[in-house]
Amino acid sequence: MKPRPHLGRSAGLVVPLFSLHSRRSWGIGDIADLEGLRGWLERAGLKALQLLPVGTLPPGQTSPYSALSAMAIDPIYIALDRVHDFQALGGEVRLPLADQVALRTARSATQIDYTAVRQAKWSALELSFSLFWEVDWIRTTARAGAFATFVSFEDWWLAEYALYSALRAKHGDRPWMEWPEPLQRRDPDALDAARRELEKEILLHQYVQWLADEQWTAAREALGDVRLFGDFPFMVSADSADVWANQDLFRFDRHVGTPPDAFSETGQDWGLPAYRWDVLHARNYDWLRQRARRMSRLYDGYRVDHLVGFFRTYSRPVGETAGAFEPPDEAGQIALGERLLALFLETGAQVTAEDLGSIPDFVRESLARLGVPGYKVMRWEREWRVDGQPFIPPSAYPRVSVATTSTHDTTPLALWWTEMTDEEREAFGRLLPPQIAAERSFTPAVRDAVLGLAYEAGSDLLLLPLQDLFGWPDRINTPATVSEKNWRWRLPLSIEELDTDPAAGERADALRELAVRSGRL
Repeated sequence: MKPRPHLGRSAGLVVPLFSLHSRRSWGIGDIADLEGLRGWLERAGLKALQLLPVGTLPPGQTSPYSALSAMAIDPIYIALDRVHDFQALGGEVRLPLADQVALRTARSATQIDYTAVRQAKWSALELSFSLFWEVDWIRTTARAGAFATFVSFEDWWLAEYALYSALRAKHGDRPWMEWPEPLQRRDPDALDAARRELEKEILLHQYVQWLADEQWTAAREALGDVRLFGDFPFMVSADSADVWANQDLFRFDRHVGTPPDAFSETGQDWGLPAYRWDVLHARNYDWLRQRARRMSRLYDGYRVDHLVGFFRTYSRPVGETAGAFEPPDEAGQIALGERLLALFLETGAQVTAEDLGSIPDFVRESLARLGVPGYKVMRWEREWRVDGQPFIPPSAYPRVSVATTSTHDTTPLALWWTEMTDEEREAFGRLLPPQIAAERSFTPAVRDAVLGLAYEAGSDLLLLPLQDLFGWPDRINTPATVSEKNWRWRLPLSIEELDTDPAAGERADALRELAVRSGRL
């Protein structure tokens, strides 16, 4: 599916795919669960669904921003009950006993057990491929032809991803920097030998992406008029198919991060290789164009993560604390950022830009010139240079912006309200009726009053995390921490319960009323 015409004034839901669950899913949200959201979204008058990245993660990793590929869909999101080959084998009863135990563990966990889910799903996918190989591939059936057509059409990224994945598995899931030296430097003879030796394994990874693609297309069609939005991470991991296949585009002697600021005296070192902007420019930014092309095929629109990095990338030599921006001058930064934004816009997808944190004025001026919406997080929208630093009424936000109550990296609305400082509470309270502003606890009345403010935002697009719509206190991620809770949150309600639970129905009806009243429906 191609991106559809942009949404006008509207509201949408933000929820990670991994957080969803249904009676039929395997301990993590899967692609088919997207279909089940349509009824509740339409009842609530929500026209958009924003996800976090869904790229393939390495074993032991949970952050969606640490993917092994900027193009692939993580096999962990495939709905096995929708896989023809797996069902033809007999389904879950055909799993080895250890994998059946892993599946039971995953389904009963209160948080996502990535290890158990991945073990059970990969075992099922290998079984499925074995049947496909015997029944379809060897006999060159019509189904094998459909698969071959997909492989040919997606060859521009799939060939390298499948080879990388097969080689990584062969070498004990170790990063490509630890493979034999000829494979590290992509010696042509070594790669040809690997393709011959691992032909069937390569086909397995292509088959898995074919399944994911078929399910993704079906889910988008089943969502009807609800627009699906994705997330375009600024960087990719050093250990990824993309970096291995395009080593000339990256600097491995420098790490990307952020400079010292009000939030960190030392800044942040993300351990990611820096772009070689001069090489990318000489190649007309071909790899970034490919990424944008892939995103526009999967989504109606997407959020560009860490937008400021596409204007000026802060990196430091490996092992050192002092860093620098590239390009070094403002004119060069504006030229680079606007060139890349134009590249993203060329895809026809509805592009939004994460412009939070310490952002120079010229970045937001570029967004305004190009008509790209930046983000307005209510708790941070204040007149910082005015005495008392009053909160800006959401109704005053510019039309070309995205309003929201929180992000996946912040506390949800419920926790923000209860943890406010006295100064913050007094200042924000001026936007609310006195009886609401006086509340210390986060009551349903407080929730609905703040949501009412959000719906009245001047921003055309309003994107609200599911936790804030219900008033749940659950976090998705706490930045700069290593925690068993990060990226593991599961909804307290199943997809089915969203359609049958009275409280979920009340929420949908209340949100629809807000959408009607604010002109978002």
